[in-house]
Amino acid sequence: MKLFGLSGTNGSGKDTVGQMLAERHNYLFVSGSDILRAEAIRRGLPVEREVLRTISAEWRRESGLGVLIDKAVAVFNAEPGKYSGLVVASLRNPGEVVRVHELGGQVIWVDADPKTRYDRIFSRQRTDEDKKTFEQFCEEEAAEMAHSGDEATLNMSGVKDISDIFLANEGDDKDAFMTASDQALNLN
Repeated sequence: MKLFGLSGTNGSGKDTVGQMLAERHNYLFVSGSDILRAEAIRRGLPVEREVLRTISAEWRRESGLGVLIDKAVAVFNAEPGKYSGLVVASLRNPGEVVRVHELGGQVIWVDADPKTRYDRIFSRQRTDEDKKTFEQFCEEEAAEMAHSGDEATLNMSGVKDISDIFLANEGDDKDAFMTASDQALNLN
């Protein structure tokens, strides 16, 4: 199985890379965040970042640090032969990177300037969680990057440290970023 894990800062373009792999290379794009959102809804909980963090840590403690990768692989394996590969976003724990590596895959870290990312998120405002000041955005990101808690909690800096491929997304042109990402991944 061809496998990529996607990680990076909020608003950096992880979904754009996943969409590119799906559209141009027939990869199945699975969002770990969507899996967690569905679980929050199933439990009747609000779909908020803190709730998703709690569920993901709970699952990692119960089923191993790579549980979200394993759930995405199960979705991929449910339709054998349909896709040429699997891309899973958004890795937020080093155990997920380790699991991708165990399965022979690579992890992509996507980043951009904080103000650029904030402007992207503010312009799309998918949820009430996206309605915050730039200062609040930066504070939340600093908290997510700095590990606190046990090995099952978020550790974005730990993910970044062991990622394999680094992509910068500083511009406003989504198609240009997709093309640059495609070239950087050298899949043609």
